[in-house]
Amino acid sequence: MSPQFFAWLTAFSFGVANVTVRHGMRYSTPLTATFASLIIHTIVLWIAVFVTGGIPDVSWLGVAAICLTGIVQPAMRVFQYKGMEKIGTSRAITLRNSYPLLSVLIGIVLLGEQLTLLGAVGIALIMSGIVLSSWKLDEQFKDFRWLYVIYPLITAAISAVVHPLRRYALLQSNEPLFFAALVGPLSLLSFAAYYYTPANREKLVWDRRALWPLVGSGLAETAAVLFMLYAFANGPVVIVSPISATSPIWTALLAGIFLRELERLTWASVVGTISVVAGVIAISLVK
Repeated sequence: MSPQFFAWLTAFSFGVANVTVRHGMRYSTPLTATFASLIIHTIVLWIAVFVTGGIPDVSWLGVAAICLTGIVQPAMRVFQYKGMEKIGTSRAITLRNSYPLLSVLIGIVLLGEQLTLLGAVGIALIMSGIVLSSWKLDEQFKDFRWLYVIYPLITAAISAVVHPLRRYALLQSNEPLFFAALVGPLSLLSFAAYYYTPANREKLVWDRRALWPLVGSGLAETAAVLFMLYAFANGPVVIVSPISATSPIWTALLAGIFLRELERLTWASVVGTISVVAGVIAISLVK
C-alpha cells in the first residue's frame, strides 16, 4: 500500500481514538486513559512483533532515538487527554496539531533559517486557527480557566521534538513495527516512575462503563502510531505530513456526530481547525 494511504489511515485512526477516549473519560480520568492506552499499545504491538518474526537487527542510534520518544510518550497523552477534557476534543486536537509552528520558529531563531513566503503563510494560518479555536471558550465550558489551553500546547511542544526523532530512527533502521512496539514498555516505565512519585496526587479510576471506550481508543491510537511509522518508512515527509496533518478535521467531523452531548462545535472552532490544518500543510511543503 502507498504511503499516502497509510498517512490517511493515520489521520482517521487518530480521529477515532480522540472521540472514543472522550466517551471513556466521562467515567474515568485522563491519567487512567493514558495507562490503558499504553497497556494496549504494548500488548498488541509486541504480539505483532513476535508473530512477524521476532526482534530484528536495528541500529543502536535508532533505538536511542525511539527510547527518548517512549520516555515522553505518557506526558504527551496525559496533557492531550486533559486538554480534551477541559476545552473539548476538537479544539484540543487542533491546538495540539499546531506543533509544526514550533519547529519553524526554532529553525528561524536558533538555526538562522530563512522564512519563506509559504512558511509565513503557514504561520499566519496556524496563528489564526489557534485564535479562532480558542474564541470565547470561557463562555462554552463550566469552570473554564484560560490556563487549560496550555495542556494541548504543551503536547504540541513535545510533539515538535518527538516527530523528528521518530523519523531519524526510521532512517537508521527501517523497522516501524519494532520501533512502535519498543515505545510501549518504555512508556509504561516512565508512567510508573511518575505515578509513584510525590508529584502525582491522582489515582487510577476504573469504571466498567469506561472499559470499552478506553479499549477502543487504545486500539485506534496504537493503529495510528503504527500507520504513521509505516507511512514515514515508505514515503518522504513532504507527502506524509500534509495528509496525516488532517487528523483534526476527522476529529471535528466525528465529534460533531458522536460527541454532541458533551461539546458543541461553533463556526469559529470549525474554521479554526481548517485554518490550522491548512497552515500545517503549507509548512510541511516548504523545502
